[in-house]
Amino acid sequence: MPVESEFVAVRRHGDDGVVELVLDRPKAMNAVSTEMARAIGAACASLAADASARVVVLTSTAERAFCVGADLKERNSLSDAELLRQRPTTRGAYGGVLDLPMPTIAAVHGFALGGGFELALACDVIVADETAVVGLPEVSVGVIPGGGGTQLLPRRVGAARAAELIFTARRVEAAEALDLGLVDSVVAAGSDRAEALALAGRMAANSPIGLRAAKRALRLGHGMDLTAGLEIEDAAWRTVAFSGDRAEGVAAFNEKRKPRWT
Repeated sequence: MPVESEFVAVRRHGDDGVVELVLDRPKAMNAVSTEMARAIGAACASLAADASARVVVLTSTAERAFCVGADLKERNSLSDAELLRQRPTTRGAYGGVLDLPMPTIAAVHGFALGGGFELALACDVIVADETAVVGLPEVSVGVIPGGGGTQLLPRRVGAARAAELIFTARRVEAAEALDLGLVDSVVAAGSDRAEALALAGRMAANSPIGLRAAKRALRLGHGMDLTAGLEIEDAAWRTVAFSGDRAEGVAAFNEKRKPRWT
């Protein structure tokens, strides 16, 4: 199990395989400093290797924010050379979340801006509460979304809509974010974490091997032509069709009992 750091905590919920990855720099509203980015990347690397982790929920201990993005106070103190050296560390954080092999859910409340929204976009599903405000405002401070936003946002909402949101740098409140597809559900204020964990529990009840194979097929097949996508799906099917999970799932169905995944 991953070791907790100063800015990131990892919590296991029971024995159902639901793991909570907690952004824990509340005094800075989870602004992503170099050390926090390093901690996120390390936690994700450990989780990726943890076969017992079935679903990961990304949450925040900050009352007013999921994550406000890059630590601009730290950035202001960096030389060009230091900023360049920092880049692999920050990419490791966002890429670490994106590359997790199991399903991932972001539980968003308050501000999820810039790199904070990119962390959420790196997840498979985003559950937001009514207080959520999301956006990619990087061009307003002279940069661009550099944590995957220019690639992940158009995959969610289409190229033209993503361009409008990125070029205007505007912030989007929860109701509009749901209408635009920026988030997948909006729940009552303060219930984003509980709802995300409940959703994770429903996912985790299914085959761990099946979950990972389905995610791999979804991710790799996105943007492919249909023929190539179906070949990716077939390859993923072959990884589960002869597994113990498939045998157990079919047996449990026929015996009218819950499966005991191994």
